[in-house]
Amino acid sequence: MEQVKVLVVDKQIFYRRGLCHALSREVEFELFDSEPSKLMLAIENEMPDLVLLDIDHPSLSGLGHCQLISYHFPTIKTILLTPIINGGELIDVIKNGAVAYLSKNTAAEELSRVIRQSMKGEYPISDSFIATPKAAEQILKEFQDIMLMRRPIHGEHNHLTARETQILNHIAGGKTNKQIANVLNISEQTVKNHVSNILRKLNADDRAHAVARAMHNGWITGIDELSSWLMPVPVGSMART
Repeated sequence: MEQVKVLVVDKQIFYRRGLCHALSREVEFELFDSEPSKLMLAIENEMPDLVLLDIDHPSLSGLGHCQLISYHFPTIKTILLTPIINGGELIDVIKNGAVAYLSKNTAAEELSRVIRQSMKGEYPISDSFIATPKAAEQILKEFQDIMLMRRPIHGEHNHLTARETQILNHIAGGKTNKQIANVLNISEQTVKNHVSNILRKLNADDRAHAVARAMHNGWITGIDELSSWLMPVPVGSMART
């Protein structure tokens, strides 16, 4: 299995650091952690393959974060972790784009297995509620189809993230992926992942096509629009295991 970038998000620093430590035994996992308030910034800087996200009782704010990830970063898998398994939450979990719903007490070995399943394109929704994986996949796809119907693919709405807009401006300025990575202090692979998302969102054939579409709609000017919250995350603000 190729290297998998996993972002652990929880408001309790001891829990997320402990989970990173427990999962670090799996050599193919590259682990990061973030508090919920910095989730989107952490994603844009690290571009993980999968997010382990606390559902955050009683506010259920994790569901909202899950929806944001599903909308802005459709290629990123999200597994919701909850202190209390609740059958009534399952529909909301699926509707918001999660691929799995697990107890925070799940053993590291089981969680690792579910992560691998998710990265293979499977939908390991808890067997406590769905009798067979096939049924889980069918239900999930039905709800995802509903959500996709609400998601604008064409038209005037700009559904690029701030980081994607920033990268498009750099592309419009003639920079290569490597040059963009150096300017933004992120990896070249992270830039490539962002570019793939941009092409998919704009239904563009290549970088030039994406720039043309974005400029036509007024989403970019070709000039870097840097903002303070998009500057590189200071060393130590987010742990890397």
